[in-house]
Amino acid sequence: MTTRKTNMHFGIDPRTREIVIGRFRMKLPESRWLRTLIGILLIIGGILGFLPILGFWMVPLGLLVLSHDSHFVRRQRRRLAVWWATRKARRNAR
Repeated sequence: MTTRKTNMHFGIDPRTREIVIGRFRMKLPESRWLRTLIGILLIIGGILGFLPILGFWMVPLGLLVLSHDSHFVRRQRRRLAVWWATRKARRNAR
């Protein structure tokens, strides 16, 4: 029997601890403090997005990594996901 991965398009797969963005998957470290450090560094790098190489895309990725361990960030990410899904459903209903 083969196991099929879910059709997750964006977020963190809690079973495999991977960041999922479309078909792209990236494994997160096992250590909580290392995940937190990576998330904070991504956000700081995103704030400096006007510099070459760094970009503003790093802020949402850093928040996504932090949402794996932080209840507050996870709650805000879920609110945004629900808002986005209802907005998309309303547009498709028209």
